[in-house]
Amino acid sequence: MRTDHPSPAPDRTAEQDGLAAELVGRYGSPLYVYDLDRVTRAAADLRAALPEHARLYYSLKANPHPELVRALRLAGCSPEICSTGELAAALEAGFAGADCLYGGPGKTAGELREALAAGVRTFSVESPADLRRVGAEARALGVTARCLLRINGTGAGAGVGLRMTGGPSQFGHDITDGLPDIAELTVDGTELCGLHFFPLTNASDPQGLLAEAVASIRTAAALEAHWGVPLQLLDLGGGFACPYAAPGERPRYDGLREPLTAALNEHLPGWRGRLEPAFESGRYLVGDSGRLICTVTEVKESRGTTYGVLDSGINHLGGLSGVGRLPSLRAEPLRPAGTTGSPGTAAPPRRVALVGPLCTPADVISRAAETTPPRAGELLAVPNVGAYGATASLLGFLSRPAPAEITVRDGRVVSADRLVLGRRPLH
Repeated sequence: MRTDHPSPAPDRTAEQDGLAAELVGRYGSPLYVYDLDRVTRAAADLRAALPEHARLYYSLKANPHPELVRALRLAGCSPEICSTGELAAALEAGFAGADCLYGGPGKTAGELREALAAGVRTFSVESPADLRRVGAEARALGVTARCLLRINGTGAGAGVGLRMTGGPSQFGHDITDGLPDIAELTVDGTELCGLHFFPLTNASDPQGLLAEAVASIRTAAALEAHWGVPLQLLDLGGGFACPYAAPGERPRYDGLREPLTAALNEHLPGWRGRLEPAFESGRYLVGDSGRLICTVTEVKESRGTTYGVLDSGINHLGGLSGVGRLPSLRAEPLRPAGTTGSPGTAAPPRRVALVGPLCTPADVISRAAETTPPRAGELLAVPNVGAYGATASLLGFLSRPAPAEITVRDGRVVSADRLVLGRRPLH
């Protein structure tokens, strides 16, 4: 099992940089550029690493742009959503409500009604109380909701990625004190059809990711035996990694398919034909598709620190900065064909503080970015920001416009749009 062999993909060349510079000329700076061919390739790579016929969900939280979602629909993925806004994006991309898996804690009666009315019938529930809320709204509409109980298990203790469960958590039904009784999970308006696990995220170590998946399969088998109710859908979560805001190729998980299939055979014999295994991913499927193109407006020195002031800041590339998880990024000058300089002749990288245009000292993209010395007027590209880029940022902060978002396929523009925040009267 390896992750050091990069996915076969063409290098980002001077031609691609030339396209990015042309897009800035047409649509302005800053802007995101998403390569839909990379999205399609990522889906194929991940599907090849999973058990045959497994369902693959795309987690729209990574990027709900309808063109990316549409590309993944065409690649055979299903939508995993956690809000009515993500539901709207999935529907716009051509999915039906029935295609969606709706999860997340704190579901309100209003959003459940909206989702059920749109045809959503499959929900991941975090607790028996969450199950009862889904049941109440389903009964009111005269429908039945298929529900997966999300489990907060003990896990395999893998020291990779960010743990989502395995300790105190708002996610999942805690089974450390014993297995839940089936009577507690029998709710009018619902059918308990399966289980949902998501023990960790962004795990670059394939062995750790495999260990967690196998632990989840063992727990699922124990619950199925305890309840005496056959499982129909088993969502084993994700955790598939991708570089963020720095150069690099996403990992290949070529060694997962066989041991995952063997674990299903061992712990859930006869699963084929009665149980559908499922996996989900956001960052892996879209992370390497996106670049943020921005412009250096000024370079200044202050008490021994070089500042590159950009026209894009934490309002455009927040990277979950609100929860303190913005890593140091890497931005490099665009090198379109015919421009002076090239990656081989550029000045060596050095530490530069990259800051945005907002009127707050908090607008720091990176305090010590390793980059070639910037020049005023130069275009910079931040790679691998197709996931957790624009919509994970502080878009409403200081009321600046959102960046343009451009999708391309085979070097041609597919769509060009911009998120707009506004107000509307409620009555």
